Amino acid sequence: MPNQKNSLLKRIYKWRYKHISNKTFIYLLSVIVGLLAGLASVTLKNITYFIEASLENGIILTRNQLYFILPILGLTFVFLYVKYVHKEKLKHAVSSILFSLSKNKGIISKKQVLTQLIAAPLTVGFGGSVGLLGPAVASGAAISSNLGQLFHINTKTRSLLIACASAGAISSIFQAPIAAIIFAVEVFSLDLTMISMLPLLLASISGVLTSYFFLGNEVLFKFTITQSFEIKDTLFYILLGVGTAIASIYFTKMYFGIMKLFKPLKSPKYRLLVGGLAIGIMLYFIPPLYGEGFGFINHLLDGNHLLALGTTPFDAFMDNIWVVIALLFGITIFKAVAMTTTLAAGGAGGIFIPTMVMGSALGNVVGKVINNLGLGFTVSESNFTLIGMAGLIAGVLHAPLTAIFLIAEITGGYELFVPLMITASISYIITKNAIDYTIYTRELAERGDLLTHNKDQAVLTLMQLDDIIEKNFKTVHPDMTLGAMLHESVAKSARNIFPVVDNKNSLVGIILLDDIREFMFDTSLYKTTRVETFMHNAPEHIFHGKDSMQQVMQKFQDSGAWNLPVIKNGKYEGFVSKSKLLTAYRRELINFTSN
Repeated sequence: MPNQKNSLLKRIYKWRYKHISNKTFIYLLSVIVGLLAGLASVTLKNITYFIEASLENGIILTRNQLYFILPILGLTFVFLYVKYVHKEKLKHAVSSILFSLSKNKGIISKKQVLTQLIAAPLTVGFGGSVGLLGPAVASGAAISSNLGQLFHINTKTRSLLIACASAGAISSIFQAPIAAIIFAVEVFSLDLTMISMLPLLLASISGVLTSYFFLGNEVLFKFTITQSFEIKDTLFYILLGVGTAIASIYFTKMYFGIMKLFKPLKSPKYRLLVGGLAIGIMLYFIPPLYGEGFGFINHLLDGNHLLALGTTPFDAFMDNIWVVIALLFGITIFKAVAMTTTLAAGGAGGIFIPTMVMGSALGNVVGKVINNLGLGFTVSESNFTLIGMAGLIAGVLHAPLTAIFLIAEITGGYELFVPLMITASISYIITKNAIDYTIYTRELAERGDLLTHNKDQAVLTLMQLDDIIEKNFKTVHPDMTLGAMLHESVAKSARNIFPVVDNKNSLVGIILLDDIREFMFDTSLYKTTRVETFMHNAPEHIFHGKDSMQQVMQKFQDSGAWNLPVIKNGKYEGFVSKSKLLTAYRRELINFTSN
């Protein structure tokens, strides 16, 4: 059977190379990837809705007390699946894709396709306060990566197909094809050229068509603009921009702060228990934190804050608008807490949609405050709800264009384009100055594994240290005599550097040929002088697995050396030469900028 499969694939390869050009084949693959990513998104949504509907039909959600149980149940199911089926630690969806692009040549495990389709619905369907967009993108990316491997697509094209998958997934979920393309460019640091533009466009169209085919004209947000932008409201949109920037900084810092709190809990079981109980308590007091939160957003857009808030312990005070404002502000505060707790406890999900929920609550709060201050101002609370979402997306994800076009496409027009630009740009500028990296990128940037729009930095990130390590150096020992060194190492080596290692292969120093040149022909020293007499420390060391290529390049610049030793797990591994490093850099730069 495997032989028949290989034979069929070979015939397909031959036919493809004979009849289809590379450019046309990429266009075809981008359409297929868009369709499959869209299908994965639709499947993800339907599984989640099925779980939620099953729980509702079982009258499980009629009492807030049972919110204590549901998150723990969902997280337990995810834990069991990960432990016995997936057998690997769950990783943040988008961050893992970015890592695969920078350090794994765009290769993503097949397991990610199924894992995202199972773990995320279990998390969200049982009340986990995370989104499905990240898992949808991760599932689509895994499909595109393996499709690229199947057809022997090169690394650069495989990376483009992964971006196409993200565009297809987002286009399918939001039915916003333009925003989907922009997301791929902003988040995956893709160069927007005609070569990349057309595949992204085809994938995005394919994704949205998949959504229309399976879901019809069903939209996430049922909203029609009734009040367009007025110049007198400009100051309020500026204030909203500042407010969403502060909220974005809070969101990001809260994420890393809670993740740090969960680190001492080494056992996944303890994380599950603590996280599940914490989420249950939050859901009891603030029911809108349950699940993704699209219903909450739609109720706010409809102007029905009572339905948005649902049944709470504060129902007796809901006639007071300031109690409503306080509860909505509580959602703004606790959405980030609930989302991060869900992820830290072992759940699977994304941060994009929780960002929108938090932004919608904050925008609605600002609109309500303006309307109820008694100063005679009146603004559209629905418009502020939408634009608040854009402000949080721009700030948290550092993706202002995605935020602007996503909300513009959701509303079906560009009447709010000016306030969207005002709020999103202010939020982005303030947040970017306060926080250099997003939740997606911070850990990657700290390790030097982040691709950016900076070509020099991107090329260094793509380079692999293992590819430039040279190992044809003759090692010597500190207690070796000069004569033994000359006969056993110098005479047999074409290099002029000799690493000195101990019995455990740890580097204790180096010797240059120049260090022993004047003593090489003094035979009286052959048996009396030892290697340790001539050895000295290397000007700098490269630590395998710790130093990024940017740091390696900096070490060469600071030390002025032409060769530096590499230490791996405390042992001598080899040398990196400046000439080989620069040659590899030039080669990677040509590959990066070609086509």
